Amino acid sequence: MDNHVKAALIASLDKFSVASGKDSVQLKDSLIEVFSKDLGFLEKVEEFDGAFDEHPAFDELREVFFDLLMINFFANDVKKLEEDYLDSEEWADIEEDTIDRGTELLNLLLYINECHDEKIKPELDDFLKEFLLVEEDEFQDEFHIYEDLITNQQLAESSVEDICSHAGMIELGEEMEELFVPFMVFFNQPKANEEVIKDLETYSANKEFDIAVYSLIAAFNN
Repeated sequence: MDNHVKAALIASLDKFSVASGKDSVQLKDSLIEVFSKDLGFLEKVEEFDGAFDEHPAFDELREVFFDLLMINFFANDVKKLEEDYLDSEEWADIEEDTIDRGTELLNLLLYINECHDEKIKPELDDFLKEFLLVEEDEFQDEFHIYEDLITNQQLAESSVEDICSHAGMIELGEEMEELFVPFMVFFNQPKANEEVIKDLETYSANKEFDIAVYSLIAAFNN
């Protein structure tokens, strides 16, 4: 299991537990076991879903954790497969089978991996323009998906309170509706600290989810 993924998984569930009062120990152990197994991706997905099915109190985290499962596959599992596996028909079929799974968090985690490789600090403008290429004509799907981040970039320089307040006043698109706050807060505060968590507890309209996802991203970035 990839170390960044493991740290993100643990941090996210731990912070979610504190915010919600729900004990995550069993789910955490189950997911770490699944992520660490030497199985094909779809077999892992089946066991992953089984773990969440057994712990329905955490179901709102299922799809963002699916993104972690995917990142773990790219970072760890794929090394055990053929060099061109991600170009194979088998992987294309898997992508088709899982096309409705996960969230836009996957792109942010891929971007953070790239930042690690290039030893640069994650920044919202760089994420949008250099990684997602939202200004390029051929990437207008990305522009549409991330338009809420694009038009509100100034919030990354503000505060958790402002981000949460603003999120409640604008009509967010479906893809970013739940992720807008944790994404923006991450670019505002890439390094997790207790003050950020306290501010999310105070100002977020969806505090348990926002704290869990922000903690996941920040821990993955560490």
